[in-house]
Amino acid sequence: MVSQAEKGAVFRALHERDGAFIIPNPWDVGTALMMQGMGFEALATTSSGCATTLGRFDGQVTREEKLEHCRQISNAVDIPVSADMENCFAYEPEGVAETIRLASETGLVGCSIEDYDNEKEPNVYDFDLAVARVKAGVDAANAMPSPFTITARAEGVLRKKHDLDEAIRRLKAFEEVGAHVLYAPGLTTDGDVRKVIGAVSKPVDVLTLPHFKMNELAAAGAKRISLGGWLARVATGGWLRAAQEMKDIGTFEELNNAASGKDVANVLRGK
Repeated sequence: MVSQAEKGAVFRALHERDGAFIIPNPWDVGTALMMQGMGFEALATTSSGCATTLGRFDGQVTREEKLEHCRQISNAVDIPVSADMENCFAYEPEGVAETIRLASETGLVGCSIEDYDNEKEPNVYDFDLAVARVKAGVDAANAMPSPFTITARAEGVLRKKHDLDEAIRRLKAFEEVGAHVLYAPGLTTDGDVRKVIGAVSKPVDVLTLPHFKMNELAAAGAKRISLGGWLARVATGGWLRAAQEMKDIGTFEELNNAASGKDVANVLRGK
């Protein structure tokens, strides 16, 4: 059994070595084990994927449900697991710090802090509050006995609430208060990726899109490549197409695209 401290150290080292790494997003224990079996070096949970497993929309999972989801995944694998912890289920900085402490108790070695709230208006937190929330999370993480990596997220571009310059302003402030990784999901061009990376000195996570290429993102300076809910939606797309064919046409051709039982067993075994 690999200890949480060992996983935390491995996760930090991934961000310090040369080049970029992909951090895929499982949505349950089975997909986490299969991604580990394929040789990925770290994993991150997906808020939308977690919500789908419960028959909910993204943003409708409670903190307790999210923590239990993270506990199950992090305890099932021997590689580091970080979490999409949304806005840390808190408005005030003190609440963010409490969520970070609880997240660490699940076996996670990192999580994200968003500056966006589905329920409050304006949805994007005021600049000073956003920075204070990240600082509180970083302080809580740094007080832990083993490495816990905080990813500070500027959500405005993805949510269409502000432009890239404001996202960069926030990322720079998050860096100044100690965030370990910086993340502005919603970048759509190589130019935007380079602009963000060129503005900060901490490792940058990039949410990939179908037209991006790993080597180009790495050349741009990206350190971590995330998929968010993409893989969960790819899996859902597969069975939806098969189910729709059965229901509407009465044929079963889409079943030819299924993984074999042998393939599933092999990837679970790490072959």
